[in-house]
Amino acid sequence: MTSYLLAIDQGTTSSRAILFRPDTSIAAQAQQEFPQHFPSSGWVEHEAQDLWATTLATCRAAIEQAGAKTAAIAAIGITNQRETTVVWDRKTGAAIYRAIVWQDRRTAELCARLKAEGHEPMVSARTGLILDPYFSGTKIGWILDHVPGARARAERGELAFGTVDSWLLWQLTGGAVHATDATNAARTLLFNIHSGEWDEDLLALLRVPRSMLPEVKDSSADFGTTLPELFGGPIRICGIAGDQQAATVGQACFQPGMIKSTYGTGCFALLNTGATAVTSKNKLLTTIAYQLDGKRTYALEGSIFVAGAAVQWLRDGLGIIKASAESEALAEAADPAQHVYLVPAFVGLGAPHWNPDVRGALFGLTRATSRAELALAALESVCYQTADLLDAMRADWAQAGGNGARTVLRVDGGMVASNFAMQRLSDLLAAPVDRPVVRETTALGAAYLAGLHAGVLPKPQRFADHWRLDRRFMPSMEQALRETKLAGWRDAVRRLTMP
Repeated sequence: MTSYLLAIDQGTTSSRAILFRPDTSIAAQAQQEFPQHFPSSGWVEHEAQDLWATTLATCRAAIEQAGAKTAAIAAIGITNQRETTVVWDRKTGAAIYRAIVWQDRRTAELCARLKAEGHEPMVSARTGLILDPYFSGTKIGWILDHVPGARARAERGELAFGTVDSWLLWQLTGGAVHATDATNAARTLLFNIHSGEWDEDLLALLRVPRSMLPEVKDSSADFGTTLPELFGGPIRICGIAGDQQAATVGQACFQPGMIKSTYGTGCFALLNTGATAVTSKNKLLTTIAYQLDGKRTYALEGSIFVAGAAVQWLRDGLGIIKASAESEALAEAADPAQHVYLVPAFVGLGAPHWNPDVRGALFGLTRATSRAELALAALESVCYQTADLLDAMRADWAQAGGNGARTVLRVDGGMVASNFAMQRLSDLLAAPVDRPVVRETTALGAAYLAGLHAGVLPKPQRFADHWRLDRRFMPSMEQALRETKLAGWRDAVRRLTMP
């Protein structure tokens, strides 16, 4: 009997379920979008029930599509949008407020106050993060302070907190398991990435009761079993990782110095630093890449808040395209004599700038600027931001004594289907860009972690042998043009962020 692996990939705009065969080929997949809620400027929310309902529906659809028997599914792996925060009632399993999404900026004022009070060095030393609204800790506090009676209920142990993986795990197991993995815990501002434990000082600083927190496990571990009635029989849950860490695993970036970059709603680049938690001098994050057999592997991470969302803005905000795929043909038709720059700081700037207060801007507009130049500016904004990240990563890694970050960037996510965008990325990075055969690397990473614990997939280095190249993009842009374009980008960012 075929031992399938079911990957749940719960993202920012949609939920997906992918059924992998033991050779990592895809047997079936299903996807559903769900509504986004923007109740105020800089606020982004999801209905927690939407996350669960679409996850359940897509899992059932993928299983049905493959004609798979429940007994043939060896394990489930979960990967999720990170930092998005859910607080729910332990008795009813119902969320007490909408999920506050990672992009949400409502706690910017609190983060600024904590910085002014001098808390950031301690926070960064223990978590590898900075005090920013991006992370879960201040979101939890906001919910407790703004939902009537919530803080008192939390103090009595009646409420549970979780990132989306924990929320789904609770629902899948009927409330039997309240757990997370080290990669998701590392994104909360509450977890000491060096000791591997929830930190009492951080809990006190952000006023989060310890009783709310999930148990922290390895990324590949026993996370319980699903309720039998969900899928016609129980299925083991054996893997959890935040989406960017899962993509790192799916890209087989197991060696220190390897870099992957995922292009979804945002863009996230991770550089494997092995057993060393490198402290960034360039405003990058230090995070846990994965934890196996109790051993943590660390990474430097650069987070860009807006990548694919810039193309979505062209479609939904400006209405200049009907489908995201149209952006490629438009960009190819752009006038090369125009130099239009989009700095897509719709919810502030992420790494390496970390400025939550700035907002997006267009530079270089002329009377001749058309939707083609805007499409090119949107795609190029992702490339420029990646260049900023990789420059910072390489500097940090070299300073930490690394042997030099690999010059090849492994890429995945929805945007990598665009040959134009990937070629422009290679051109502006002046480095090779590798696109794998299996582009669903986030889901593949979750499936691998589950399959590893279930005993149906091999150890990491043998799994790495299965990675296959679809296409390598090599830089072809003249150096002078590249330097001119990068200088224009840096000037646009400087003008946007200057006091």
